[in-house]
Amino acid sequence: MPLFDVYPLNPIKVSKALGSYVWDHTGQRYLDMYGGHAVISIGHSHPHWVSRIEDQLQKIAFYSNSVILEEQRALADKLGKLSGKPDYQLFLVNSGAEANENALKLASFYNNRNVIVSFRKSFHGRTSLAVAVTDNPAIVAPVNKNDNIHFLPLNDEHALQDFFTKSGDKISSVIIEGIQGVGGIREATPQFLQLIRSLCDQYGALYIADSVQCGYGRTGRFFSHDYAGVNADIYTMAKGMGNGFPVGGCLIAPHIKPKHGMLGTTFGGNPLACAAALAVLEVMEAESLMDNAIFAGEKLMTALQKMSGIKNLRGRGLMIGFDVEEEHAAVRAVLLKHYFTFTGEAKPNVVRLLPSLALSSIEIDLFIENMQQALHQVEANAPTHSAS
Repeated sequence: MPLFDVYPLNPIKVSKALGSYVWDHTGQRYLDMYGGHAVISIGHSHPHWVSRIEDQLQKIAFYSNSVILEEQRALADKLGKLSGKPDYQLFLVNSGAEANENALKLASFYNNRNVIVSFRKSFHGRTSLAVAVTDNPAIVAPVNKNDNIHFLPLNDEHALQDFFTKSGDKISSVIIEGIQGVGGIREATPQFLQLIRSLCDQYGALYIADSVQCGYGRTGRFFSHDYAGVNADIYTMAKGMGNGFPVGGCLIAPHIKPKHGMLGTTFGGNPLACAAALAVLEVMEAESLMDNAIFAGEKLMTALQKMSGIKNLRGRGLMIGFDVEEEHAAVRAVLLKHYFTFTGEAKPNVVRLLPSLALSSIEIDLFIENMQQALHQVEANAPTHSAS
């Protein structure tokens, strides 16, 4: 039986991973500066994470949400402490798309409205409502199209204010990434997030902070929205939450009251997923990984600023992006093929860096060396143009 061919694949068979490295089936080592879409938060195969999962497997891997699962309560307590949101409520799911789907649904339950504000170049997932609030028509099927969703320009305060003035009593929620990932590492300004908070308060809408990629300590704060000094009504999480184990969640403000049957999931919050998520938080705390994200990010940015061939360097912590000129567009492929380094991309010519929060200075130096050599190689092979 063939696999359903929806992924453009690099011709690499990954066989093992440790820390910030992966190895292919031939034994070739690769520096991982992408973490499989920002998933690897504490490093591949971290021994504490492995041990936590192994220990849990010896006890119980799964039971449904029809019984008390102490692992969920332990995770909620730890997450409340590290996130600085101990009074919020936790609803556990399996992925970022599912977290956003439930957040949008919960907001509509809360205020009995159906209009959603999203932003251009946003990405919120691929399930029904999550993909509808994603600004990419190529992945929105006809059945997902929704006339209740309105896309506004990111950081355009006038457009946001104007839309609320016209439709505020119909708006259920505003969903926004603190830093757009797939959109090319585009950051919402603190002033824009503060305006969202103010308008949501004024008109009774809910502020949904999509923190699937930009959260969980990646920017040096637990949520990138924290830099704006505001509290969202719902935070959505996944990716780095499980370090590769499928787990996601919603942090829900205390004024949003639950009722039985409102939301539900079969696999969300199973004991094995909770063990993986607890291990991530324990390592983040013990190894001060949010502080390291700031330190490592500053070192990376300082080195990249000195490099010719890149422009528009941006980001926070270990969520970094930059543009390359059209003639340097092949640099990612060269990095991978000749310098054995994984990076991410966004259209048209954006390089994204989303490595483990445990990235070391040695690994930063190696990446900078590889990046410089890859740029030189691309420049050397670029076609010359004679004057006409």
